[in-house]
Amino acid sequence: MNTRGFTLCMLVAASSATPPVSAFAACDARSGPKTAALVELYTSEGCSSCPPADEQLSRLRQALGPAAAVVPLALHVDYWDYIGWKDAYAQGSFGERQSWLVRANRHKMVYTPQFFVGGTELRSWRGALPDRVRQLNGLPAAAEVRIQASLAPGGALALNAEATTRAGAGPAALYLALTESGLASKVTRGENRGATLAHDHVVREWIGPIRLLAGTAWVQREIALPAAWNRARLEVVAFVQDERSGSVLQALSAQRCAGP
Repeated sequence: MNTRGFTLCMLVAASSATPPVSAFAACDARSGPKTAALVELYTSEGCSSCPPADEQLSRLRQALGPAAAVVPLALHVDYWDYIGWKDAYAQGSFGERQSWLVRANRHKMVYTPQFFVGGTELRSWRGALPDRVRQLNGLPAAAEVRIQASLAPGGALALNAEATTRAGAGPAALYLALTESGLASKVTRGENRGATLAHDHVVREWIGPIRLLAGTAWVQREIALPAAWNRARLEVVAFVQDERSGSVLQALSAQRCAGP
């Protein structure tokens, strides 16, 4: 395990198969009454202990079965790039978010691979991840989320998302992410030299935080889709998070949206 100390610090998909982006046309997905588990993996191609965690995230939906409501995200961090391999999927802001989650959990250690489920760190992820997802799925959702997605005339992905929380809820924020699965890298330097690494649910675009005002938030964006991205393996995610505790109030994936 790589470690780095800090004193700061109605539709959820169950299948691993993703429809083409064209299937997002006229898409309208809404969260359900129970809490979907947002599973965040902080990982790096420069981390020799990360591939098993990447693999577990890739298999998660299949392992849990169709009854589970789980929304996986792989957030690649860049703070291991200096040891010999630059992670092409890494974003500096993901390391900042990881540090914020560590602080919200009242912990002091940022490391890879590091899992957060529903905003709470899960160190025993090898055995406890499925049970934690099912535990969250049994709780009533503290927020509602809606995603509308379609292809704009120029080929960009047009997104609308809205969120509401219960009356009396604390400060919360809405986030959007666009992920890509089926990625692979042949690593030529660093701790994973000589390995070909496979990745799913890699966050390509991140929008937020968008603070809820009077318990509501709405956002509209257009995301350009580079030619190198596999449109058949993209997925839109939205979630609402308590700004103080880091607890995820509800999450939603638009993976199963029906086409026109």
